[in-house]
Amino acid sequence: MEKSRIAIYPGSFDPLTNGHVDVIQRALEIFDKVIVAILHNPAKKSLFTTGERVGMIRESFNGNDCLLVDSFDGLTVDYAKTKNAVAIIRGMRAISDFENEFQMALMNRKLYKDVQSVFLMTGLRWIFTSSSIIKEAAEFGGDISDMVPEPVKFKLMEKFPKLKTTIETVEK
Repeated sequence: MEKSRIAIYPGSFDPLTNGHVDVIQRALEIFDKVIVAILHNPAKKSLFTTGERVGMIRESFNGNDCLLVDSFDGLTVDYAKTKNAVAIIRGMRAISDFENEFQMALMNRKLYKDVQSVFLMTGLRWIFTSSSIIKEAAEFGGDISDMVPEPVKFKLMEKFPKLKTTIETVEK
């Protein structure tokens, strides 16, 4: 029996962006299963609860049996071991992401040599997007409709009344 190639795509995904979606879709072309693994970090103040983030990602990829959404705490490599993953996916937007990602990949390799780090560049269209920039724009009513999946847009509208007003005006 052939071993299933499972990849972990860890992150906070607070919220999921179309840049993340781009990376996930391309990872699904390479691996048999991709687990979007939301790191639960109580020290980090998040806009959305872990449960909300899990729900938004599942809804954004509704019906794809090759994509699983989970949450974890602790080291990513320990989580990867428990899931029999062969790879940890990391999305990169710019060269400035490389140094930190490279150091993390080396540490992960030292801690668990059986998992590979796979770097996927986000599509050029999404190179400027990040969860923090999207949250800030949404808070002040900037139209982020084309930067996030629909389920995320609606959750952001619930959190930010100015965004709801902007989007309702644009859609009229």
